[in-house]
Amino acid sequence: MGRLDGKTVIVTGASRGIGAEIARLFAEEGGRVACVARTLREGDHPLEGSLEHTVETIRKAGGEAIPIAADISEYEQCVRAVEEARKAFGPIDVLVNNAALTYFIPIKDYPINKWHRSIAVNFHAPFYLSQLVLQDMLPRKSGAIVNISSGAAIGPGRGPYPENIGRGGTLYGAEKAALERFTQGLASEVYHDGVSVTCVSPSQVVPTPGTVFHHLVTGMDDPRGEPPILMAKAALLLATEPKEKVAGRVTYSQEILLEYGWISEGKGLGVDRKGSGYSQI
Repeated sequence: MGRLDGKTVIVTGASRGIGAEIARLFAEEGGRVACVARTLREGDHPLEGSLEHTVETIRKAGGEAIPIAADISEYEQCVRAVEEARKAFGPIDVLVNNAALTYFIPIKDYPINKWHRSIAVNFHAPFYLSQLVLQDMLPRKSGAIVNISSGAAIGPGRGPYPENIGRGGTLYGAEKAALERFTQGLASEVYHDGVSVTCVSPSQVVPTPGTVFHHLVTGMDDPRGEPPILMAKAALLLATEPKEKVAGRVTYSQEILLEYGWISEGKGLGVDRKGSGYSQI
């Protein structure tokens, strides 16, 4: 028996990194997974990873999955992605809003088109997709939405600031802080309709093709990093625990896994360092 047997799941950003790991674990737990991302085939994107690879890995392990190539920054493509998932597997039971787009550019230099595209992927798309899947969840009085945030949601605090403070993450951090507030607001709106809405960030930076590209880690084997399976397990926990226990939680991977006894020790945000203000509410 898997924790997601017979459930229809949508995972965005499932072509690589944390999203691919979530898709694999959720399929292993019996979920029928619609894997959504822009990169359908290997080589379509400069970074390693593709929907075809994720889906092939799931199917080889005996799981059910389909690839859905979509640019979720566009509402119409979100509609199409949800419709394709429904057509393949039935009404949506679980949505994981994992996809993210990051440009590390200081505000004074930020191109307007990149600003709008970043907000479209990181904040508008979770709204679009949540609204669309609630069409299935609310009438059935069940469902789970898990949003993936980041330690970037924690701001730099008050000045004065050191000369070497990181620059370029202001928009991304603001988007993730907004996603955390969105999580708790939506959770309160749909709680009595049987739907759970939660949010989780990595306790430590997860080595992925994206974090390597942005030099947040030195490589995929950086010992300071957190294995992506911990984020996948944390997302699974939040997607499958009763809403009475988790609804509105803004938490961190190792924090929630420790709390539920899924790991025996942990470190990083939520464990030995405080998280964002929303995580402490």
